[in-house]
Amino acid sequence: MADLRVDFGLLLEPLGFIKVLEWIFSIFAFATCGGFRGETTLLVSCKGVVNKTVTAAFAYPFRLNTVVFSAPDPKRCGGTWTDVYLVGNFSSSAQFFVTLAVLVFLYCITALVVYIGYKHVYQQNSKFPLTDFAVTVITAFLWLVSTFAWAKALADIKVSTGASIIPGIESCKAPGTTCRFASVTSMGTLNVSVVFGLLNMVLWGGNIWFVYKDTNLRNQSNRISQSPGIYPTQRGI
Repeated sequence: MADLRVDFGLLLEPLGFIKVLEWIFSIFAFATCGGFRGETTLLVSCKGVVNKTVTAAFAYPFRLNTVVFSAPDPKRCGGTWTDVYLVGNFSSSAQFFVTLAVLVFLYCITALVVYIGYKHVYQQNSKFPLTDFAVTVITAFLWLVSTFAWAKALADIKVSTGASIIPGIESCKAPGTTCRFASVTSMGTLNVSVVFGLLNMVLWGGNIWFVYKDTNLRNQSNRISQSPGIYPTQRGI
């Protein structure tokens, strides 16, 4: 087993410092998205009910099509109120984004342990830098895909929980029934999650160069560029 040689000073070097930032940003990414809980509220007036508040609570992973509004009253507006569900299932995009952030979080911990405790092994075995380089490239691409997918899903979630849902509620079209949109929980933290997704994408993309410098790919490139040219032997006349 390789000797453990802990050197926290390596965290101040580009590879170590960037890896710490990647670890921190991944925490913010999955925390701001995975920890969200909210609700959308309507004011309903119907038979025997005036401006009754009905709510639909939703949360990660945003399977809105399983979220139902509460009934205005025990008699369900004289039997005219049927179960009203929100529209849309955005769990695939949300879970893709959060799962990637969690996996990145775990990878960064492993990479930091190797980097500050086994840097000598990392430098001596060319497979470690190459693996790190491949993971960095793939992760940067996945951050790009997952962030834009989640940003699109978030835009749709705002539509599916906003005032535009009123025309699609059949119970609100019953005679003597009126519905007004009251409020929806602020999605500022979800907006922040998209920002952190973009920051992670930029961070991992920029880190590709620093990881590449530690691989033998760059060393081979340098040896080829620095090797002297081969010239034919000059013969005297």
